[in-house]
Amino acid sequence: MSKTTTATGKQRDLTQGSIAKTMLLFALPTLGSSALQSLNGSINAIWVGRFLGEEALAATANGNILMFILISFVFGFGMASTILIGQAMGRRDDTLVKRTMGTALGSIIPISVLVAAVGWIFAPLLLDLLGTPPSAVELALSYLRMIFISMPVTLTFTLIMMALRGTGDSTTPLWFIAMSVAIDLVLTPTLILGLGPFPQWGIFGSAFATAVANTLALIGIISTMYLRGSVLALGKPELRFLRADKGILKSMFSKGLPMGIQMIVISSAALTMLSLINREGVQTTAAYSATQQLWTYVQMPAMALSAAASAMVAQNIGAGQWSRVSKITHWGLVFNLVLTGAAIVILTIFDSTVLSLFLGSDSPAVPIGRHIQLMATWGFLFFGIAQVFFGTMRANGYVIWPLIVMIISMYPVRLGFAFGFYSTLGADALWLSFPAGMVATAVMGAGLYLYGGWRKGKVFSSEEAAQRTEGYRAQASTCSSCRDVTPTTSWQQPEDSETAVRGT
Repeated sequence: MSKTTTATGKQRDLTQGSIAKTMLLFALPTLGSSALQSLNGSINAIWVGRFLGEEALAATANGNILMFILISFVFGFGMASTILIGQAMGRRDDTLVKRTMGTALGSIIPISVLVAAVGWIFAPLLLDLLGTPPSAVELALSYLRMIFISMPVTLTFTLIMMALRGTGDSTTPLWFIAMSVAIDLVLTPTLILGLGPFPQWGIFGSAFATAVANTLALIGIISTMYLRGSVLALGKPELRFLRADKGILKSMFSKGLPMGIQMIVISSAALTMLSLINREGVQTTAAYSATQQLWTYVQMPAMALSAAASAMVAQNIGAGQWSRVSKITHWGLVFNLVLTGAAIVILTIFDSTVLSLFLGSDSPAVPIGRHIQLMATWGFLFFGIAQVFFGTMRANGYVIWPLIVMIISMYPVRLGFAFGFYSTLGADALWLSFPAGMVATAVMGAGLYLYGGWRKGKVFSSEEAAQRTEGYRAQASTCSSCRDVTPTTSWQQPEDSETAVRGT
């Protein structure tokens, strides 16, 4: 019999024990992963900014945001997979976990290849539409195209890390992100500067180093999954699961598409903002790029807590433990106020020192960056509040209304503020539009959490899950080479689930 345990593949049962302790034990490795990735990006930005100049730093800002918007749909697809895996883990349904993983891998790899091809072809047009400064276009194109080549590996690595977190394992992704970062930190300056026998590739070398690091980390994490016997590892008989299950795929797309669109909404609003910022000149663009590095650190606790809330809520819903759901949200909000608040205070105190690392202490972009940071960074406290609410709600497949909230926050609020007040506030309207959008998102997110219908949603009902399990059991019984991967328990949602959540 198949059985999900904490000893197998380092999965953690998120449905038992102290909620605060469990959330911290899950969130801290996720936070560490984000910190390592951000540190890697920051150090790479330092190398690019200090050795290749402000034009190259502006090129990476333009290139990265374009890459982000093109992978947004795939990211939403991965988030939907994580929700499905989390709920299946809560039901102790290992077969559904494996089937979901197979469907996700069998779908995301060809999609990522297609996205990479489209990105390569249309990269010059995209940079032109963005209004990339002419002095940065050639550098941005070289950087962006290398990123696109590596996209299938990067997205597969990301999907596997997200899936592992869905099983309750946030530690394994941390170790392999650390491995990727270590390789990248050595290769990036080596290939930018052409140290020793290596070629001097400049900004292309930065992107190539990241691709190599992610490829080696992907090989390592897959090998580790098989060596540990992770529930996500597909044995030879289970490779048939790579052929997409239509029901699972439909659920992934129906839940993943709104989340992907949500990412695209954020990215498109950011693109519009960047086009406005580019008009202020290359120094302002470079200052904004450096400030984004600071914002990456500020938002890390919120993203880690959102991921923790989503994984914990998904498993608890799968296990029928609705009484724990609002407590998970409560602790997520408490930890966000403490951790995000501390990050804002620390970076406000040391912003000049940190900005100088990217731009140089004598750069005229440093005071611009300090001004941007002081005007806008406080808004991330509200960003964190919204992310905890969204993480809770999406764990039960509630994704349409959060998308609507994000559209309102990004366009009528953020961009409306930027365009509407630019004539009176000048560039300050651009910087103040960020917290304006974040506050609006938090207020509307709280309204959805308290009064929305997210508790009534479902990814798979217990009946659907049971039917799929019986179908897999029937398939296995007709295949002499297929090992037993049937689940050990069934799951039933309590009738008073909504009352339990509201009453806590």
